Amino acid sequence: MAKNQLSMVGSISFLFGAAIAIILGIINLGYMTKTFTSLLILLGIAVGLLNITKKETSQFLIATVSLVIVSAFGGAVLGRVAEIGPYLEGILTSILTFVIPATIVVALKTVYGLEERR
Repeated sequence: MAKNQLSMVGSISFLFGAAIAIILGIINLGYMTKTFTSLLILLGIAVGLLNITKKETSQFLIATVSLVIVSAFGGAVLGRVAEIGPYLEGILTSILTFVIPATIVVALKTVYGLEERR
């Protein structure tokens, strides 16, 4: 597969994963089935492998670590908001399920790249 095609797959995986995470968070209020959880994890892995270049690594890791921290703590706080709280918490839980695998993959690629330079 050509580099442009891999980039396209990575971009589509990100958009699809983010949209699916938001929709599932609203519909399921964070209580996802194993199938939906697995789908988000696989899409996150695809994004980490295909969509993030070496040049983007630092920005991606800073953004995703921030997103993970804010989503984890924000979900607990926003979950208490009357009426819409469970939906907000569900969305943030789904986003975590999608973003964490991508963050792990990119972090591992970065550590491997640092070791490779020695």
